[in-house]
Amino acid sequence: MSETTDLSISNLTVKFGGLTALDDVFLDVAPNTIVGLIGPNGAGKTTIFNSISGLVTPTSGEISIHGKKMKWPASHQLAEFGISRTLQGVGLFSGLSVVENVMMGANITSGSNFLKDLFGASGKAEAKLRRRALDALAWAGALDMAEKMPGDLTYPQTKRVSIARALISQPKILLLDEPAAGLGQDDIDKFAALLKQLKQRCAIIIVEHHVDFIGAISDQVYVLNFGKVISSGTFDHVKRDPAVLAAYLGTSTQTGSEKLGGGHA
Repeated sequence: MSETTDLSISNLTVKFGGLTALDDVFLDVAPNTIVGLIGPNGAGKTTIFNSISGLVTPTSGEISIHGKKMKWPASHQLAEFGISRTLQGVGLFSGLSVVENVMMGANITSGSNFLKDLFGASGKAEAKLRRRALDALAWAGALDMAEKMPGDLTYPQTKRVSIARALISQPKILLLDEPAAGLGQDDIDKFAALLKQLKQRCAIIIVEHHVDFIGAISDQVYVLNFGKVISSGTFDHVKRDPAVLAAYLGTSTQTGSEKLGGGHA
Protein backbone atom coordinates (compact mmCIF):
# COMPACT_ATOMS: atom_id res chain seq x y z
CA MET A 1 0.00 0.00 0.00
CA SER A 2 1.49 3.30 -1.10
CA GLU A 3 2.01 6.29 1.13
CA THR A 4 1.04 8.48 -1.82
CA THR A 5 -2.56 7.26 -1.77
CA ASP A 6 -5.48 8.65 0.21
CA LEU A 7 -7.08 5.21 0.29
CA SER A 8 -5.80 1.72 -0.52
CA ILE A 9 -7.68 -1.55 -0.27
CA SER A 10 -6.23 -5.00 -0.84
CA ASN A 11 -7.64 -8.54 -0.70
CA LEU A 12 -11.11 -7.29 0.29
CA THR A 13 -13.51 -10.20 0.57
CA VAL A 14 -17.09 -9.95 1.82
CA LYS A 15 -19.30 -13.00 2.31
CA PHE A 16 -22.94 -13.07 3.30
CA GLY A 17 -23.55 -16.64 4.38
CA GLY A 18 -22.76 -18.74 1.34
CA LEU A 19 -22.75 -15.75 -1.03
CA THR A 20 -19.45 -14.07 -1.89
CA ALA A 21 -20.28 -10.42 -2.60
CA LEU A 22 -16.65 -9.30 -3.00
CA ASP A 23 -13.71 -11.53 -3.83
CA ASP A 24 -10.12 -10.31 -3.33
CA VAL A 25 -10.89 -6.74 -4.42
CA PHE A 26 -8.17 -4.10 -4.65
CA LEU A 27 -8.46 -0.32 -4.98
CA ASP A 28 -6.02 2.61 -4.88
CA VAL A 29 -7.11 6.24 -4.72
CA ALA A 30 -4.54 9.00 -5.14
CA PRO A 31 -5.09 12.49 -3.70
CA ASN A 32 -7.11 14.91 -5.84
CA THR A 33 -8.25 12.27 -8.30
CA ILE A 34 -11.62 10.87 -9.32
CA VAL A 35 -11.93 7.10 -9.23
CA GLY A 36 -14.95 5.50 -10.87
CA LEU A 37 -16.43 2.13 -9.92
CA ILE A 38 -18.55 0.61 -12.67
CA GLY A 39 -19.98 -2.78 -13.48
CA PRO A 40 -23.27 -4.56 -14.09
CA ASN A 41 -25.98 -4.61 -11.42
CA GLY A 42 -24.99 -6.78 -8.49
CA ALA A 43 -21.27 -6.56 -9.29
CA GLY A 44 -20.37 -5.43 -5.76
CA LYS A 45 -19.81 -1.70 -6.22
CA THR A 46 -22.00 -0.52 -3.35
CA THR A 47 -20.64 -3.28 -1.11
CA ILE A 48 -17.20 -1.68 -1.49
CA PHE A 49 -18.69 1.63 -0.33
CA ASN A 50 -20.43 -0.10 2.56
CA SER A 51 -17.18 -1.77 3.61
CA ILE A 52 -15.31 1.55 3.60
CA SER A 53 -18.22 3.22 5.42
CA GLY A 54 -18.48 0.68 8.23
CA LEU A 55 -21.91 -0.54 7.17
CA VAL A 56 -20.55 -3.96 6.21
CA THR A 57 -17.87 -5.93 8.08
CA PRO A 58 -15.38 -7.44 5.62
CA THR A 59 -14.67 -11.13 5.90
CA SER A 60 -11.02 -10.36 5.13
CA GLY A 61 -8.87 -7.65 3.58
CA GLU A 62 -6.73 -4.66 4.48
CA ILE A 63 -7.35 -0.94 4.30
CA SER A 64 -4.90 1.95 4.41
CA ILE A 65 -6.11 5.54 4.84
CA HIS A 66 -3.74 8.42 4.13
CA GLY A 67 -0.83 5.97 3.99
CA LYS A 68 -1.57 4.25 7.31
CA LYS A 69 -2.80 0.69 7.60
CA MET A 70 -5.65 0.43 10.09
CA LYS A 71 -8.71 -1.51 11.10
CA TRP A 72 -11.75 -1.14 8.89
CA PRO A 73 -13.49 2.02 10.15
CA ALA A 74 -16.82 2.03 11.93
CA SER A 75 -19.43 4.37 10.50
CA HIS A 76 -19.02 6.85 13.37
CA GLN A 77 -15.29 7.13 12.63
CA LEU A 78 -15.58 8.29 9.03
CA ALA A 79 -15.25 12.01 9.73
CA GLU A 80 -12.26 11.31 11.98
CA PHE A 81 -10.55 9.66 9.00
CA GLY A 82 -11.56 12.41 6.59
CA ILE A 83 -14.21 10.37 4.75
CA SER A 84 -17.68 11.56 3.80
CA ARG A 85 -20.39 9.82 1.81
CA THR A 86 -23.57 10.68 -0.01
CA LEU A 87 -26.33 8.10 -0.39
CA GLN A 88 -28.40 7.24 -3.47
CA GLY A 89 -31.36 9.16 -2.02
CA VAL A 90 -30.95 12.88 -1.39
CA GLY A 91 -32.81 12.82 1.94
CA LEU A 92 -33.15 16.54 2.73
CA PHE A 93 -35.22 17.62 5.74
CA SER A 94 -38.26 19.49 4.45
CA GLY A 95 -38.64 21.65 7.57
CA LEU A 96 -35.10 23.07 7.42
CA SER A 97 -33.65 25.58 4.99
CA VAL A 98 -30.93 24.49 2.58
CA VAL A 99 -28.14 25.95 4.70
CA GLU A 100 -29.57 24.25 7.81
CA ASN A 101 -29.71 20.96 5.92
CA VAL A 102 -26.04 21.36 5.06
CA MET A 103 -25.25 22.18 8.69
CA MET A 104 -26.84 18.83 9.58
CA GLY A 105 -23.90 17.17 7.84
CA ALA A 106 -21.41 18.56 10.36
CA ASN A 107 -19.53 16.05 12.44
CA ILE A 108 -21.00 16.19 15.94
CA THR A 109 -17.82 14.63 17.34
CA SER A 110 -15.71 17.59 16.23
CA GLY A 111 -15.99 19.29 19.58
CA SER A 112 -19.26 21.14 19.11
CA ASN A 113 -22.76 20.31 20.29
CA PHE A 114 -24.57 20.30 16.97
CA LEU A 115 -28.12 20.83 18.16
CA LYS A 116 -27.12 23.74 20.38
CA ASP A 117 -25.08 25.22 17.54
CA LEU A 118 -27.87 24.88 15.01
CA PHE A 119 -30.67 26.25 17.12
CA GLY A 120 -28.81 29.18 18.60
CA ALA A 121 -27.77 28.14 22.12
CA SER A 122 -24.20 28.95 21.12
CA GLY A 123 -24.13 31.99 18.87
CA LYS A 124 -20.42 31.91 17.98
CA ALA A 125 -20.45 28.19 17.25
CA GLU A 126 -23.59 28.52 15.16
CA ALA A 127 -22.04 31.34 13.15
CA LYS A 128 -18.91 29.27 12.56
CA LEU A 129 -20.95 26.25 11.51
CA ARG A 130 -23.08 28.40 9.19
CA ARG A 131 -19.92 29.82 7.55
CA ARG A 132 -18.71 26.28 6.93
CA ALA A 133 -22.07 25.37 5.44
CA LEU A 134 -22.03 28.40 3.14
CA ASP A 135 -18.48 27.52 2.05
CA ALA A 136 -19.62 23.97 1.25
CA LEU A 137 -22.58 25.31 -0.72
CA ALA A 138 -20.25 27.57 -2.68
CA TRP A 139 -18.02 24.63 -3.58
CA ALA A 140 -21.11 22.70 -4.70
CA GLY A 141 -22.32 25.59 -6.85
CA ALA A 142 -25.40 26.05 -4.68
CA LEU A 143 -24.68 29.16 -2.62
CA ASP A 144 -27.65 31.03 -4.10
CA MET A 145 -29.96 28.34 -2.70
CA ALA A 146 -28.85 28.76 0.94
CA GLU A 147 -32.07 30.27 2.30
CA LYS A 148 -34.49 28.29 0.15
CA MET A 149 -36.52 25.36 1.42
CA PRO A 150 -35.98 21.91 -0.09
CA GLY A 151 -39.47 21.94 -1.60
CA ASP A 152 -38.49 24.94 -3.71
CA LEU A 153 -35.54 23.17 -5.35
CA THR A 154 -35.36 21.26 -8.60
CA TYR A 155 -34.10 17.70 -8.41
CA PRO A 156 -30.65 18.60 -9.84
CA GLN A 157 -30.38 21.39 -7.24
CA THR A 158 -31.08 18.93 -4.42
CA LYS A 159 -28.17 16.83 -5.71
CA ARG A 160 -25.85 19.80 -5.29
CA VAL A 161 -27.14 20.40 -1.77
CA SER A 162 -26.46 16.77 -0.86
CA ILE A 163 -22.89 17.22 -2.10
CA ALA A 164 -22.55 20.35 0.04
CA ARG A 165 -23.83 18.45 3.09
CA ALA A 166 -21.10 15.87 2.54
CA LEU A 167 -18.46 18.60 2.12
CA ILE A 168 -19.15 20.42 5.41
CA SER A 169 -17.04 17.88 7.31
CA GLN A 170 -14.15 18.95 5.05
CA PRO A 171 -13.35 15.42 3.86
CA LYS A 172 -10.18 14.27 2.15
CA ILE A 173 -12.14 11.42 0.54
CA LEU A 174 -15.67 11.86 -0.82
CA LEU A 175 -17.77 8.80 -1.65
CA LEU A 176 -20.58 9.46 -4.14
CA ASP A 177 -23.21 6.78 -4.69
CA GLU A 178 -24.88 7.22 -8.10
CA PRO A 179 -24.79 11.04 -8.13
CA ALA A 180 -26.00 11.24 -11.74
CA ALA A 181 -29.07 9.05 -11.19
CA GLY A 182 -32.24 10.76 -12.38
CA LEU A 183 -30.45 13.61 -14.16
CA GLY A 184 -30.86 14.59 -17.80
CA GLN A 185 -27.84 14.89 -20.06
CA ASP A 186 -27.50 18.66 -19.66
CA ASP A 187 -27.46 18.36 -15.87
CA ILE A 188 -25.05 15.40 -16.06
CA ASP A 189 -22.65 17.57 -18.06
CA LYS A 190 -22.91 20.35 -15.45
CA PHE A 191 -22.38 17.82 -12.67
CA ALA A 192 -19.28 16.49 -14.41
CA ALA A 193 -17.83 20.01 -14.51
CA LEU A 194 -18.62 20.43 -10.80
CA LEU A 195 -16.84 17.21 -9.83
CA LYS A 196 -13.75 18.14 -11.83
CA GLN A 197 -13.58 21.30 -9.72
CA LEU A 198 -14.25 19.42 -6.47
CA LYS A 199 -11.27 17.13 -6.93
CA GLN A 200 -9.08 20.15 -6.22
CA ARG A 201 -10.43 19.83 -2.69
CA CYS A 202 -10.56 16.06 -2.12
CA ALA A 203 -10.27 12.67 -3.74
CA ILE A 204 -13.59 11.38 -5.06
CA ILE A 205 -14.76 7.78 -5.44
CA ILE A 206 -17.93 7.32 -7.50
CA VAL A 207 -20.27 4.39 -7.97
CA GLU A 208 -22.23 5.09 -11.11
CA HIS A 209 -24.24 3.37 -13.85
CA HIS A 210 -23.76 6.18 -16.39
CA VAL A 211 -20.64 4.83 -18.10
CA ASP A 212 -20.08 7.88 -20.31
CA PHE A 213 -20.26 10.13 -17.24
CA ILE A 214 -17.55 8.04 -15.55
CA GLY A 215 -15.48 8.20 -18.71
CA ALA A 216 -15.74 11.99 -18.83
CA ILE A 217 -14.56 12.63 -15.27
CA SER A 218 -12.47 9.72 -13.96
CA ASP A 219 -8.71 9.58 -13.67
CA GLN A 220 -8.90 5.88 -12.82
CA VAL A 221 -11.67 3.33 -13.34
CA TYR A 222 -12.25 -0.05 -11.71
CA VAL A 223 -14.67 -2.44 -13.36
CA LEU A 224 -16.33 -5.11 -11.22
CA ASN A 225 -18.26 -8.19 -12.18
CA PHE A 226 -19.53 -10.89 -9.82
CA GLY A 227 -17.58 -9.33 -6.93
CA LYS A 228 -14.21 -9.24 -8.68
CA VAL A 229 -12.18 -6.44 -10.25
CA ILE A 230 -11.97 -7.56 -13.86
CA SER A 231 -10.15 -4.48 -15.18
CA SER A 232 -8.61 -1.23 -13.93
CA GLY A 233 -6.86 1.74 -15.47
CA THR A 234 -7.90 4.73 -17.51
CA PHE A 235 -11.36 4.69 -19.03
CA ASP A 236 -9.89 4.39 -22.52
CA HIS A 237 -8.05 1.27 -21.36
CA VAL A 238 -10.89 -0.50 -19.57
CA LYS A 239 -13.52 0.19 -22.24
CA ARG A 240 -11.41 -1.83 -24.70
CA ASP A 241 -10.73 -4.70 -22.31
CA PRO A 242 -12.35 -7.88 -23.68
CA ALA A 243 -13.37 -8.92 -20.15
CA VAL A 244 -15.23 -5.63 -19.69
CA LEU A 245 -16.92 -5.87 -23.07
CA ALA A 246 -18.03 -9.40 -22.28
CA ALA A 247 -19.41 -8.34 -18.89
CA TYR A 248 -21.43 -5.45 -20.33
CA LEU A 249 -22.26 -6.56 -23.82
CA GLY A 250 -21.49 -10.23 -24.22
CA THR A 251 -18.96 -9.34 -26.92
CA SER A 252 -15.30 -8.52 -27.36
CA THR A 253 -15.65 -6.88 -30.76
CA GLN A 254 -14.57 -3.35 -31.59
CA THR A 255 -18.22 -2.53 -32.18
CA GLY A 256 -18.82 -3.39 -28.55
CA SER A 257 -15.99 -1.09 -27.50
CA GLU A 258 -17.58 1.76 -29.39
CA LYS A 259 -20.89 1.12 -27.62
CA LEU A 260 -19.21 1.12 -24.20
CA GLY A 261 -18.44 4.79 -23.73
CA GLY A 262 -18.64 5.63 -27.37
CA GLY A 263 -21.50 8.11 -27.02
CA HIS A 264 -21.64 11.54 -25.43
CA ALA A 265 -18.80 12.00 -22.93
